[in-house]
Amino acid sequence: MIKFDQVGKLYPGGFEALKNISFEIAKGELAFVTGHSGAGKSTLLKLIAAIERPTAGTVLIGNQNTAKLRHAAIPHMRRKFGLVFQDHKLLYDRNVFENVALPLYINGIVGNEAGKRVRAALDKVGLLGKEKAMPVTLSGGEQQRLAIARAVVSRPSILIADEPTGNLDETYASEIMKLFHAFHQVGVTVIIATHDTSAIASGAAKILRLDHGGMSA
Repeated sequence: MIKFDQVGKLYPGGFEALKNISFEIAKGELAFVTGHSGAGKSTLLKLIAAIERPTAGTVLIGNQNTAKLRHAAIPHMRRKFGLVFQDHKLLYDRNVFENVALPLYINGIVGNEAGKRVRAALDKVGLLGKEKAMPVTLSGGEQQRLAIARAVVSRPSILIADEPTGNLDETYASEIMKLFHAFHQVGVTVIIATHDTSAIASGAAKILRLDHGGMSA
């Protein structure tokens, strides 16, 4: 489903964020991207989600080469993805329900259908009783759950999270990781970037280790 072939990413000014990256992630697989701060984890996730394009090599999502996609085709492809960012990117002037509903409204899903999907997503992350709450009143762990609900409300086939437990205590971090495992168990491809090795599942997961922009053993 996702294939990197000798992928590189060079930013203006000469900073080489990624170099000669090759791997495959199968449909329905759970994958962790690990490495030190600055290793290239966030850049790799942005390339998968077509937020950025490679400067070398090939990134295939399904059978689509992201470097050759027309700009008009990118929003359609991104509907496959649910994205959970480090800083949540919540809308603090809108309540919990409105935050989760936003991706649906953008795609023209409104009314009863939107309401059903929003409540189902909130139920999955344990926030069903807080539809009218403002994000600022939520704890850090609840804000992260809200971000996950927004990411999955459109029923994506690929869920991507960038350091989802980075600012959480051990208890909240464990709960958030259980949510990602639950989505994986129902067939969603889950890709998580983390420097926290204790958060990495043992055995069943693929582990991609980055070191200064390159793959390490």
